[in-house]
Parts: sequence; C-alpha cells; structure tokens
Amino acid sequence: MQKEKWLFEISPKTNLFDLNLKEVWQYRDLLFLFVKRDVVTVYKQTILGPLWYLIQPLFTSVIFTLVFNNIAGISTGEIPPFLFNLAGITIWNYFKDCLTATSDTFKKNAAIFGKVYFPRVIMPMSIVVSNLLKFGIQIFIFICFYLYYYLSGATITPNKLLIFLPILIVAMGMVGLGLGMIISSMVTKYRDVTFLVGFGVQLLMYLSAVMYPLDLMRDKLNNIKGYNLSWIVDYNPLAHLIEFGRYILLNDGNFSAFGLIYTAIFTITVFFLGLLIFNKTEKTFIDTV
Repeated sequence: MQKEKWLFEISPKTNLFDLNLKEVWQYRDLLFLFVKRDVVTVYKQTILGPLWYLIQPLFTSVIFTLVFNNIAGISTGEIPPFLFNLAGITIWNYFKDCLTATSDTFKKNAAIFGKVYFPRVIMPMSIVVSNLLKFGIQIFIFICFYLYYYLSGATITPNKLLIFLPILIVAMGMVGLGLGMIISSMVTKYRDVTFLVGFGVQLLMYLSAVMYPLDLMRDKLNNIKGYNLSWIVDYNPLAHLIEFGRYILLNDGNFSAFGLIYTAIFTITVFFLGLLIFNKTEKTFIDTV
C-alpha cells in the first residue's frame, strides 16, 4: 500500500539542536501577517499614530544634549551634540525595542499558543521585522537633521563604510532577538524577570556609550579608586555596535578589530543559544506560564 504524502507533518522534537528553520520558511506567510498586525495595531487608536516614532528619539536627544553636553560638559568634538546623541539613540532604540517586545513572548501569547500550532519562533521574529519600520522612520529623521547641520556648515562627512549599515542593523536585531528569547523562556518560570527587564535595559544604556564617546567612557573607568573598570566597555558588545554605528553615520569615533570580532562572535552565539533555549521551552511552557 502506497504511503500517503502529507504537506506538513507535525512530530515531537527529540533533538535539542533541531532548530527546524525549514518549517519557519514554510510559514513565512504567517510571519508577514504578524508583521502587518504589529504595524497596524500598535498605533491604530492613537491620535498622532506613527509620529510617536519621532517624538521619543527627538525629545530624548534634546534631554541628553542639555544634561550631558551642556551641563556636564561632555565634548563630542566637531560633531554637533544633538546629532551625536540622535545617532546613538536611533541605533540603541532598535535593539531596545526588539529586546523588550520579545522578552515576554510566551506570557503574552499563551492563549494563541495553546490553541493553534505554528513555529513559535515566528512570533518574536515578526517583532524584530516590524520594528524595522520604526527604525526606518527614525533613521530618515536622522538624515534630515544630518543634512540640516551639513548645510549649516558643520564639519561632518559621510563615511565610506556606510554600506555596512544593514549588517549593523541585522546584528542589533540578532542580539535583541537572542536575548529576548532567553528572557522569555525564563519568564515562563520566574515572573520576577519581567520586572528586571525594564530598569535593566535603562542601566545597560548607560553602560553602552549611547550618550558619550566610547574612548571617554573607557578613560573614566580606567582608574576609579584604584580599580580599572574599563573592561565593562571592552566586553560590552552593544558599546562596540553603537560606536561603530556612529562611526559609519558621522565619520567620528574609534573602534578596534578586537571589538568587531568579539561582537560578531557574541551576536551569533547569543542568537543560536536563544533559539535553542526557546525551542526547548516551547515544549513545556504551557504547563508553567
């Protein structure tokens, strides 16, 4: 008797390293549907709509410029302080949005996960993709201010490494997605992690050189009461990503080959580790969430 061929075959995963990425590709239409849902529903009942994408980075850049550059006197060289801060915040926001939105995937979608089958990893992936729209709007605003300062006589020039901007965006998304999937898996058993994410992200922002040059932060940490704490920056991959992003956007800053190689290894490791933990958790999360 000839065996019947099925379009999809659902079976229990017995191999920890079976990421089943082929199945994710088969459900790509669902991925795009979730992306459309995220974009449409987030600001559907708001008055300003997508303008909220602009308000947050602009106001944050103004506050950072007043506090860190005007009051604290942190120098950004020949780069206008507002533009310097806007570049760092724009890059940081994409990582932050990916991390915070994916960190409670299981908890937020427990109802649909318990009723319908589809590759669960599609849900956090859709968040990372939909956040690209927000990033695109914010980078457009950055370009507008860049042109304003350039036409006003500021000594800023584009960098030829600007072609690596898409790789930088992918790296920020992978780090945010990987860490978000790890945290989401932990939230299924330890709800306290949810409360840690909010202020933990804020603390991480200050340790990632978002609002000041990387070299300045390294120098300040080099000798604090006799202790050398510059390793906090040297082993923070986000600090290297943001510094590299400012370098390619503003042609200002300093990055090392070690920082880029270390960041690349960290990004790939965290991403695949997050996939492994996420896939393992999805088998039993419904009993604990």
